[in-house]
Amino acid sequence: MPDIQKNADGCWIELADEAATAALAARIGPQLLPGDVLTLTGGLGAGKTAFARALITALQAPLGLAEEVPSPTFSLVQQYQIGPVSLWHFDLYRLSGPQECHELGLEEAFASGISLIEWPDRLGALLPKDRLELHLEIPADADIADTRRCARLTARGKWIKRMQHD
Repeated sequence: MPDIQKNADGCWIELADEAATAALAARIGPQLLPGDVLTLTGGLGAGKTAFARALITALQAPLGLAEEVPSPTFSLVQQYQIGPVSLWHFDLYRLSGPQECHELGLEEAFASGISLIEWPDRLGALLPKDRLELHLEIPADADIADTRRCARLTARGKWIKRMQHD
């Protein structure tokens, strides 16, 4: 796991490859609690779904689970049982705005589950103020085969205090 450069509300991490992205997911996953929201932003191909898969796999492994983790691009949401907690993986790319989000189970997910949300901008005002944001970028000097990524974690609301202690 690479060194994490912290600032007041978050941190910046250079990820050498997909294994480093998976290591970051494995580090963040155990910190997530019921009611937590982790948003995943970045351009197409930046690694949002790869990060989500790695996080879900990392949370399932200690429980002896090895469930397939498909992208919810077409179904919009996939739900996983991680012990007593439901983890909801939302991919809102195909939605145009918050008016299309009401039937996805957001209220239940936000109240008692763990929510991973790709393309969270589609939620507009429905996006919870308490959240951890992960922004993934492909470095400007990367070629098509390059798997390096730059990750920025930003704490919002109650996450600010939580990140100061981690």
